[in-house]
Amino acid sequence: MTSVVSSPLRTVRIGSRKSQLALVQTYWVQEQLQKSFPDIKFEVHTMSTQGDKILDVALAKIGDKGLFTKELELGMINQEIDFAVHSLKDLPTNLPEGLTLACITERENPADALVVHEKYKDKQIDTLPEGAVVGTSSLRRLAQLRHHFPHLQFKDVRGNLNTRLAKLDAGEYDALILAAAGLQRLGMGDRVHQVIPKEVSLHAVGQGALGIECRAEDHEIISLLKAIEHPPTRDRCLAERAFLRDLEGGCQVPIGVNTELNGDNLTLTGIVASVDGQNLVQDSVSGKASDAEKLGNELANLLRQQGAQEILEQIFTEIQRGS
Repeated sequence: MTSVVSSPLRTVRIGSRKSQLALVQTYWVQEQLQKSFPDIKFEVHTMSTQGDKILDVALAKIGDKGLFTKELELGMINQEIDFAVHSLKDLPTNLPEGLTLACITERENPADALVVHEKYKDKQIDTLPEGAVVGTSSLRRLAQLRHHFPHLQFKDVRGNLNTRLAKLDAGEYDALILAAAGLQRLGMGDRVHQVIPKEVSLHAVGQGALGIECRAEDHEIISLLKAIEHPPTRDRCLAERAFLRDLEGGCQVPIGVNTELNGDNLTLTGIVASVDGQNLVQDSVSGKASDAEKLGNELANLLRQQGAQEILEQIFTEIQRGS
């Protein structure tokens, strides 16, 4: 049921990154809200973030917490925008004081996808030849794929989706690992050659969902945003984010998840892996969806007992050394 907004006609300012994918996602949110609240004008304001400007350095080496969100968050704190639309996987699990995650929208397929150069159209991730060059900018994907396919060669790839695909098509890479959701949202679903099974690569926390952040005291905006929230996605993602927060890992740490919701029963699977793929711990917990965050904390403790903390500390040390 749509929330009732008591104020007269006014303008609401939506913050977005300038990338093509960010704008597609933000315009979708704008359209959904406009349908629910035709008497309110929703304007999109764009900003460039640090992550959009630094394209020649691996994400893990430039301190990724808030890399794609900080400028938008300052815009909210400074009252320049009323809320910001993020790919939820880019939103840190600890938000600045005064801001809150007000809404999580219905999730697209959260899985990773294999996109191949045309010469490998007859291959899958497990049949790519030895030495094939696979592009990914994610330590999570890198660690899991190295674990399963040590014979492949992995190479960092940055830039927007079109740039990455152009590099692939030009032969700089034999294959790329990308988020299936991003390709689908940009109308490039036909480039998905294979959806990577969760047995091979657990996805990023929040992958495939949008997270909408606003000022914590702005109850009217929060009321508006609840009209487009998707409770099943919210529960799954809150469990994932609690798991990540508890382990104190940023999105560029090899932590992967999978969540399944059956009625009110939520099953959360998590993995922590060393960057070389040699050391890997994985487990699952189940419980009520209403206890989503508690389940995330429970799984973090379970993996910590199995050696996850030692793996993460080693990774943090390596990143600080710039290795």
